[in-house]
Amino acid sequence: MNRTSLLLLMLVLALPITSQQYTGFFDFSWDDEKGKLLLEVKSPGEEFIYVNSLVTGVGSNDLGLDRGQLGSTRLVRFEKTGEKILLIQSNTRYRAISENPAEVKSVKEAFAESVLWGFKIEEKKNGSYIIDLSPFLLRDAHNVTSRLKSNKQGSYKVEKERSAVYLDNTFSFPDNSEFEALITLTGEPEGSELRSVTPSPQEVSVRQHHSFVRLPDDNYRPREFHPFSGYYSMSFADYATPIQESMQIRYITRHRLEKRNPDAVLSEPVEPIVYYIDPGCPEPVKSALMEGAAWWNEAFEYAGFQNAFHVRELPDGAHPMDVRYNIIQWVHRSTRGWSYGSSVTDPRTGEIIKGHVSLGSLRVRQDFLIAQGIMSPYSGVAENDDPMTEVALARLRQLSAHEVGHTIGLVHNFTASVNDRASVMDYPHPYIKLDDGQIIYEDAYDIGIGIWDKRAILYGYKHFTEDIDEKEALSKIIKETKSLGLLFMADSDSRPPGSVHPQAHLWDNGSSAIDELKRINQLRSSALNRIGLHSIKEGVPYSELEKVLVPVYLMHRYQAEAVSKIPGGMYYSYSVKGDEEVNTLTEVPIDMQKAAVKALLETAKPALLKIPQHIVDIIPPPALGYSRDRESFKGHTGLAFDPISPAEAYINDLYGWMLNEERLARIQRLHSYTLSEYLENIIESIFEDYGSDHIEMSIAMQSQKGLVYRLIQLSLHANDKQVAAIAHYQLEQLKDSYLTVLTGPIDRIAHIDYLGNVISKSMAEPDKWKMPQPITMPPGAPIGCGGFHEMD
Repeated sequence: MNRTSLLLLMLVLALPITSQQYTGFFDFSWDDEKGKLLLEVKSPGEEFIYVNSLVTGVGSNDLGLDRGQLGSTRLVRFEKTGEKILLIQSNTRYRAISENPAEVKSVKEAFAESVLWGFKIEEKKNGSYIIDLSPFLLRDAHNVTSRLKSNKQGSYKVEKERSAVYLDNTFSFPDNSEFEALITLTGEPEGSELRSVTPSPQEVSVRQHHSFVRLPDDNYRPREFHPFSGYYSMSFADYATPIQESMQIRYITRHRLEKRNPDAVLSEPVEPIVYYIDPGCPEPVKSALMEGAAWWNEAFEYAGFQNAFHVRELPDGAHPMDVRYNIIQWVHRSTRGWSYGSSVTDPRTGEIIKGHVSLGSLRVRQDFLIAQGIMSPYSGVAENDDPMTEVALARLRQLSAHEVGHTIGLVHNFTASVNDRASVMDYPHPYIKLDDGQIIYEDAYDIGIGIWDKRAILYGYKHFTEDIDEKEALSKIIKETKSLGLLFMADSDSRPPGSVHPQAHLWDNGSSAIDELKRINQLRSSALNRIGLHSIKEGVPYSELEKVLVPVYLMHRYQAEAVSKIPGGMYYSYSVKGDEEVNTLTEVPIDMQKAAVKALLETAKPALLKIPQHIVDIIPPPALGYSRDRESFKGHTGLAFDPISPAEAYINDLYGWMLNEERLARIQRLHSYTLSEYLENIIESIFEDYGSDHIEMSIAMQSQKGLVYRLIQLSLHANDKQVAAIAHYQLEQLKDSYLTVLTGPIDRIAHIDYLGNVISKSMAEPDKWKMPQPITMPPGAPIGCGGFHEMD
């Protein structure tokens, strides 16, 4: 090489690199000088999947903007129109599955599509079109601004000068291209949530991710949805179906799993399902999460697959939002929040392409706190955290399995607790036992996959050879599952306040809700008597005892809610014609309804709701540097701990369950347990027990006020006017029976006089009646936005 050539080479090497080339599903380049990401569109009209997601979170449960949150999944295509390239989202909800192109076209033209973006053609190259993708990436694709505005946190907009393509996480692979951008939103903050989690709430910067994904091949075979199968469904209207058949087509959502040896009873898969754990997850949490997720291998083996489900640590350099990876992500927020399982699903078929689990990191600390309050273990110099840690890690194993269950297609099963904890897809309450005064915690959470889970995986993933009638085989699986006595109820039939089924509950235990409530009340009383100086560690202010007290005092809340569904409850199932089961509604026997009412009213007794005095005596106002928060009891006494308000809060929720208007309307319609008798039983129990001391009398009087307020509200505003009429009648009877004789302590006389006047005024001037705002219980379930698969 001559001197001139060497100098030229050195000069070239010294020049800055202004362009980076990426090849893969989409080829593109980055022009550093112009700040453009130039994408090559080779095949206009060819559909692919587009997914947006949030890489970095805002950190507030209330806002629901978490690290690793999946956004929308869309079927899209690029189309050339003149000198533009349009990105168009197809309408997959309305179709015509037909060999007739004109019929397909007629449906497609009948329903609107959505043009997501328009691009100017920068260059034409060998039949391809070069567009600048940067403006598309530098927008608020995840609608963070909308979420902030709807949560009254302020009006924000994208600040383009402070936003940029994030090249470190921009890649292209044979079947997917991944893009990322740092988006800065600017505005004036209005609410406290955003201020509490951002260093400068006028500027909120997050990273948003975009995935362009090649469509899966046509070898995947969608599986028919059955209401009893336990799966999420994806549906669309097929206008090509014959008029005698339903046009609504429903498929279950599931991963593709194929046998390597289709004729073998037990076979290795062609490709296993692999989930990857967040490497940022600490030990021993990481091991617990991996162990719980791996439980699913047992269910797949039950369905005929050997070593079909794997859990590994995410490789170095892999991006959690890359659609090639199913992820279990450890997510931090400012307060404990929901965990959830989401999926990227082929909008055409229901095939799950990517499962993504988000586990809230503070959940484990709440489980530790519950166990700490029940055990009160800090009695010696050597403090032993092991028992509480074991309970918390056992819950994490179950939670990991639960959320992965969502991402392999399964919905909640909130009757599993009735079947001896038959499914990890239930919400479990810790089953801690009391044996001769000793706390037994080893069985707090179940271990392994339940029989319901195995049956559900059998329905969704079992391989059928060509000679098998799949529809008939699936029907047989459903019948066999029911013959095992397994029950199934999902969210809509289980969540309060209006749920109907008496066995579909969240956070409960036991085959008999009533018996379990009695058992847990005994455990609660024992734990309350144990709470004291041994409940907190050395160096912790005594005022922090109040936070330990909360979950112990309210440990029966969800079991009581379960019992409250028995009055006015009805048994039914998700049967379809042909299941050899007639789906008839059956009322809960009247004796069981009355037993439930009695058990619930026992929890309202002043003696049970009274906090032991030895606890009250050692809880001072919050120490300097510490404070109450929304997970603390609210009260009426300022800085001092209010020993009455916890009872008031519980009673308020109890009335909310028992006097739910829809429940009362069902009781009135069924009429075996008449609504008048139901209300009379409640009134009699609440008004005939004033307790044995001043504190218990104060609790009783708060309870009576709350009941009167609820009855007035029903009498004036119940939509069902017969419910209103009976509530009005019972108020009159209550006034005549309990509010006429002014005797006893002056507090009680004042209370009776007050209630009589409240009832009279509400009846005389109903338009002026406003129900007093009750004190509410601290949250028991995770806090914040729950609009995801979980809602756990």
